[in-house]
Amino acid sequence: MLDQGKESILQFAPFQSAVDEGFWHRLSSLKLNKLGIDESPIPITGIYAPCLHNQVSNHLTLLAESLPPESSEQSFMPAISRGNRNRCPVPGILYNTNTLEGFQALDKQPHQGRSRKGKVEEDSSVLLRFLVISFADLKKWSFHYWFAFPALVLDPPATVFHLKPAAQWFSVEEVESVRTACNDWRNMSSTTDVPFFLVSISSNSAVTIRHLADFEACQRDGHKVLFGFYDPCHLPNNPGWPLRNFLWFICRRWSLQKVYFFCYRENRGFADLELSLVGEASISNVQELRNHQNMPNVVGWEHNNKGRKTSRCINLAKTMDPTRLAIAAADLNLKLMRWRQLPSLNLNVLSSAKCLLLGAGTLGCQVARMLMAWGVRKITLVDSGKVSLSNPLRQSLYTLDDCLNGGEFKAKAAVKSLARIFPAVEAESVVMAIPMPGHPVPSQEETSVLEGCRHLHDLIDSHDAVFLLTDTRESRWLPSLLCANANKITITAGLGFDSFVVMRHGAGPLSSSDEVKAEDPNDLSAAVGSLSLMENIRIQRLGCYFCNDVVAPIDSTSNRTLDQQCTVTRPGLAPIASSLAVELLVGILHHPSGIFAKAEFSSSSDSGCEQPLGVLPHQIRGSLSQFSQMTLVGHASTSCTACSSTVVSEYRKRGLDFILQAINHPTYLEDLTGLTELMKSAGSFELDWDYEGGDEDKECVEI
Repeated sequence: MLDQGKESILQFAPFQSAVDEGFWHRLSSLKLNKLGIDESPIPITGIYAPCLHNQVSNHLTLLAESLPPESSEQSFMPAISRGNRNRCPVPGILYNTNTLEGFQALDKQPHQGRSRKGKVEEDSSVLLRFLVISFADLKKWSFHYWFAFPALVLDPPATVFHLKPAAQWFSVEEVESVRTACNDWRNMSSTTDVPFFLVSISSNSAVTIRHLADFEACQRDGHKVLFGFYDPCHLPNNPGWPLRNFLWFICRRWSLQKVYFFCYRENRGFADLELSLVGEASISNVQELRNHQNMPNVVGWEHNNKGRKTSRCINLAKTMDPTRLAIAAADLNLKLMRWRQLPSLNLNVLSSAKCLLLGAGTLGCQVARMLMAWGVRKITLVDSGKVSLSNPLRQSLYTLDDCLNGGEFKAKAAVKSLARIFPAVEAESVVMAIPMPGHPVPSQEETSVLEGCRHLHDLIDSHDAVFLLTDTRESRWLPSLLCANANKITITAGLGFDSFVVMRHGAGPLSSSDEVKAEDPNDLSAAVGSLSLMENIRIQRLGCYFCNDVVAPIDSTSNRTLDQQCTVTRPGLAPIASSLAVELLVGILHHPSGIFAKAEFSSSSDSGCEQPLGVLPHQIRGSLSQFSQMTLVGHASTSCTACSSTVVSEYRKRGLDFILQAINHPTYLEDLTGLTELMKSAGSFELDWDYEGGDEDKECVEI
């Protein structure tokens, strides 16, 4: 304890900060989802309380709720409430910079705005205002920060006399009265978190705790007045940091040269007058303080644990769950897109889209990875094959271990690989062969084949987008039909040796907004189906993979040499086609017309209405031998064996019997759609050659 009979310079114990891990998680979310590159100051709220233990000081703490809520959090993110005895709210400002260099270059001179007397008397917590500067490295999950607790400097400094425990300063009668009054003040919800107050002692030793605005009334009543505050410090010889600005305000407001202050501290939730301090402060330059032209110096930058005045850095990567880290890292690139390049990017649409991948080979592996890179989290892979030794080099989800012991099913191995790459993916596997036209079904196998048809129907119905990535042409027929019937987004990717085709199928021929009734307003399939009809917007429906064919799909695998049975293609082709297929899906999901969007070209007259992601073509065909790429459009054919209204209507009418007949009878689809008659007509068509002038050597002729 200081020498009670000697006057000495009043020294204050610095404020200390504590930041909850949740604050940094909230700041990261706020930065990515709302602030972007905005460096505007952010209002925050810290909390503190009186010292509660004779060995430990209290800190000013930042919690997750210290930051303002995002718009999506309004309903469930609690704000710091008033009336909590252990959470006295303190206003603050956060400056979060975009770069580490910007953080280091910030002016470190804290600015304590001039507090109007009425403002302090209305809300005394403004005397505790603080400042935080920070830089959030969201790639490494490290946060650089520095607290400032701005305090106005008294020059010359204040001196203190008779600093002693409150229990020794008050009379015996006053001690019990002070203890009771303080406990009553702290137990009332309206005053428990008011950090500055008056201790008014009447001539008969009755003590009351009053607001700062009552100071003149206390003087008129002839009461002895002490200026009290919630002291976070536990030291026996020093008052806490809040007293600095409090003294400055008292002198400027009431021109007092002698100030009795009361450092209120607690033990187990009750006033502890042995731990609390009372002292007499002397200020010698009161008149200069009242001169509003004189702006005092400001101090208050926090020192680190080693006593140095420098910033701090915390790294949360080691303490975070690896899955949570993976999710944050995966979303980082997508959220950064929205800062400048693509503000309209809808991550919710992408993360909620359910994608069905038919084929888990070279294309399927690449498409699955590209979908995850775009933020798609729900992926189902369908394949009946097993991983062979030739697969891992070309099919990026498999390793040599998947080939051993006869090979694991591709669909299952792919799902395991996706989970290893990104633990948060919701991937499912389905081991199933797709029934195909031209591959007749023996009677004993009809039941299992029809069950496969039902399963495929259910899978397509339960997903929002379907990728056709199988090896053979005929294996794409049934999915194309089912997608046209259900009006699902359908993307086809096909490979040649050095060429590829990627295309989106048009809407189904019988699609109707009345047919899609979704209970969930956020259901993606419902949103696609509720768009206007093709007839209403009067544009031609885009074709599917089979619309340009004049023959029905047949068996393309029998009587083939090894190089014809395998997908022999240049290794660089699959990643290109897969990436374009996924980009097509993202374009459809962000297009206002969705599945009904017409084919767009970069040179079209509608280029002025180009979407943020660019044009949305119908077909993309490329050649590696020429290093060329072109966009084409093909309209739906009325004779298409997969998506024409004739075929879809027949499927709706006959169901699985229709599919079984199409599988077992190769010419059935051609007869049904009129392709048989069309080919007969083409065969009987004769050309008349009309030569003008009778010159036999003439090079140009008209047909």
